[in-house]
Amino acid sequence: MFMHLEAFYYIFILLANMRSCYCWSVNNFLMTGPKAYLIYSSSVAAGAQSGIEECKYQFEWDRWNCPERALQLSTHSSLRSANRETAFVHAISSAGVMYTLTRNCSLGDFDNCGCDDSRNGQRGGHGWLWGGCSDNVGFGEAISKQFVDALETGQDARAAMNLHNNEAGRKAVKGTMQRTCKCHGVSGSCTTQTCWLQLPEFREVGIYLKEKYHRALKVDLLRGAGNSAASRGAIAETFSSISRKELVHLEDSPDYCLENRTLGLPGTEGRECLKKGKNLNKWEKRSCKRLCGECGLAVEERKAEMVSSCNCKFHWCCAVKCEQCRKTVTKYFCVKKGGQRGRNESAGSRRKNLRLRKKH
Repeated sequence: MFMHLEAFYYIFILLANMRSCYCWSVNNFLMTGPKAYLIYSSSVAAGAQSGIEECKYQFEWDRWNCPERALQLSTHSSLRSANRETAFVHAISSAGVMYTLTRNCSLGDFDNCGCDDSRNGQRGGHGWLWGGCSDNVGFGEAISKQFVDALETGQDARAAMNLHNNEAGRKAVKGTMQRTCKCHGVSGSCTTQTCWLQLPEFREVGIYLKEKYHRALKVDLLRGAGNSAASRGAIAETFSSISRKELVHLEDSPDYCLENRTLGLPGTEGRECLKKGKNLNKWEKRSCKRLCGECGLAVEERKAEMVSSCNCKFHWCCAVKCEQCRKTVTKYFCVKKGGQRGRNESAGSRRKNLRLRKKH
C-alpha cells in the first residue's frame, strides 16, 4: 500500500513541476499538447511504481537496498546525496516511465499512438527486412522525457547529473529492445525474414542498469560548480563528453554497513541474508558475508514456523477446501557479535542449570 502511495506522490510532484518549451503551467498543463496529458498520468504512475519495485528487487541483498527515503524524487535538491545509488534511482525511474508508456501505446491505450512502422520495407540486414509492428519507443521516450525531466529546474551540477541519468535510463530501454522475426518462403522455407523490435521483460532493463551502476563514472564537479554562466558552461561541456548510456555520480557512497540517522541509513544490523536454498545465484549465496561478516556482524540462525494452505480439494459444487500445513523454516539475520555470544551463553547457562537440577 505504501509503495502505491509513493508512486502517486511521485506523479503528483511530476505534474506540479512540469515545465517545457510549451510553457506549461500547473493549471493548463494537462490540457496542453497533442492530446489531453491526463491520459498519460496513470501510465506514468504505473511506470514509476515498476521502477520502485525493480530497484528493490535488484538491491534486495545489497547493503543499500533501495529504501523508501531514496525514492522521493520530488526535486533534485531533496536527494541529499549525489552518489551512484541516486544515479540508479533516477535511471530506473525514468526507464520505468518510458517502458510503461511504450507498452501501453502498443496495447492501444492511446488514440494518438500506434506501432512504429517508420522503417517497414527497408532492408535491415542480410536476408531480412523491417516490417510488422515494432513497439513505439520513440513515443514512450518523448512523453516520458516531458514528465520526468520536468523535475529538474536547476542548472547546476546536481541537475545535470540527474538529467544525464534520466537519459541513461531511457537509453537502457532502447538498448535492451529485442528483435523478433518471422520467416517467409515457399513450403516453410526461410528465404527472407520480416523483423520488428519488441520490449523485453522489464527485469532485463533492471539487470542492464545494475551493471551500469557497478561501472558508474564519478564526475568531479561538486565543489566550486555554481550556477554562474561560466560554471554552467563547464558543467555542460563535462557531461557532454560522457556517453549518455553511462550512469554518473558526483559523490562517493557512504558506508552502508553503519547506521547513520542524519542520512537516514539503517545499516545492515537486523537484515536478513541467505545461506542455503535452491536456485540461489552467487550474489545471493554471498549475502551473509556481504551484509554481516564484512560489516563486522555475526550471522544468527532463527527458526520460524510458517502456516500455509495445502492438500486443497475441489468439492462439488462449488468450493475448494484446504488443510493448514505447518513448516519450520530456517532464516539468517545479521546481529552484533557480542549480542549473539550473550544469547548463546544464556542458552548454555540454561542448559547447564537444567542438568544440575536433574542431578539433584
